[in-house]
Formats: sequence, structure tokens, C-alpha cells
Amino acid sequence: MNCLLDTCVFLWLALAPDRLSKRAVEAINTAPKRFFSSAGLMEIAIKHSFGKLPLPENPRAWAASRLAFFQVDLLPMDAEVIFLSGELPRVHSDPFDRLIAAESLHRSIPMVTPDEPFSALGVHRIW
Repeated sequence: MNCLLDTCVFLWLALAPDRLSKRAVEAINTAPKRFFSSAGLMEIAIKHSFGKLPLPENPRAWAASRLAFFQVDLLPMDAEVIFLSGELPRVHSDPFDRLIAAESLHRSIPMVTPDEPFSALGVHRIW
């Protein structure tokens, strides 16, 4: 089963793998394809620029190297995902998370995430 990595999961995979659950590691390691949303990439770039997310190098180089190393495909943002993120129930207000949830729902890809509010949005969550 393919999987979509939440932003925190992508960061932990690269920087703090001990924070991942056993089930998350299993899902990531056995997935035929691993995906990361462009919304997550945007979240990393913005948080880094505000000084809220230290990285070993600039986000452009770091993210590209980590995506390649872990063989994670970046999903391009499309209009349907953007519109769907605005139509989801109001149980989770973070715009990045809403976009990532919409990506999971639109493409029918389970998401690897510890964040329980994704379940309330209808996402098949693996943790």
C-alpha cells in the first residue's frame, strides 16, 4: 500500500527516526511508493524562513536530498486538492494540514501521521 507522509513524519524520518512508531516505520519501509505533498514542502520552507524549523542546510537543498535519499515522490499541488481543502469539515484549522488531508483523500493514499485530527477529516491514518 502506498503512503503519504505528513510533514512531521518526513522531518522525523530524516532528523529523528526514533520518534516514528513501529507501525509507521513498517508502512514507510514496505510501501511500493512513498509520497510527500507540495503543501508539506511549503510548510517546511515557510517555517524555516521564520526561524521555527532549523535544518542542517537550506530547505531547498535539504528537502531535495532527503526526498531522493528516502525515495519519496513529491506530489504537485492541483486545483482539486486546493478546493477540497476548503470543503473539509472545520475540525482542523491548520491550512497546511488541510491541504495534506485533501491530498490524501483526493488521491486515496493513506497518510502516515500521529495527528489524530486527520481521522476526523476522513483520512485513512497510519500510526
